[in-house]
Amino acid sequence: MTARAALFDIDGTLTDTNHLHVTCWWEALRQSGHRVSMHAVHRAVGLPGKDLTAHLLGPAPADGDGEAEGDEEYERIGTAHDVLYATWFDRLTALDGAAGLLRRLAADGWRVVLVTSASGAELGALRRAIDADDAITAWTSADDVEHGKPHPEPVREGLELAGAEPGRAVFVGDTVWDMRAGTRAGVSCVGLLCGGIPRADLLEAGARAVYDGPWDLLAGLDTSPFARTAPG
Repeated sequence: MTARAALFDIDGTLTDTNHLHVTCWWEALRQSGHRVSMHAVHRAVGLPGKDLTAHLLGPAPADGDGEAEGDEEYERIGTAHDVLYATWFDRLTALDGAAGLLRRLAADGWRVVLVTSASGAELGALRRAIDADDAITAWTSADDVEHGKPHPEPVREGLELAGAEPGRAVFVGDTVWDMRAGTRAGVSCVGLLCGGIPRADLLEAGARAVYDGPWDLLAGLDTSPFARTAPG
């Protein structure tokens, strides 16, 4: 039987954490003297830290030797975000249906792989919040790839960990960056609205179907893109 991969983003997809990230990034930017609206920050969440900062503030300016003199400031902003966000580790919450969805897919023969830009203690805190390690085959983090979403590398790494081909996989996420990464990797994408991104944006970015959240996808699993990938 050919392996089937159920690939999942975590923040905003399985855990109710997107708006925590928005607040922490907003405060980290404010501490460095940058006034950026929470709306703009929200639309950037899902990008790796350095990419998110560059997306909001522009590329780090280069000095006369071509070195990016703003890199140090951008690293400080990222560190400030991480410190702020870490204060929430013990209070992170899984979205309704998250653990049940992963366990249902694992019971149905899918290899469940988490595809996230989180790593280290943050990834550990997210996994504890989901509380479904028994259903998870593997995970790939920022430490395992050179490029983050929307580059397809994280999704391709997830496919490799699952031992699955793109045509035998579904990637579930909540941002346009997730949908673009999955589409570029040749994987069917499912979008969730629980991260706060509009349905139309997810569809435009490549989602084949959109659900309210993991609870809604679980309830409609038998008619979802997962049902179109039969055991083989």
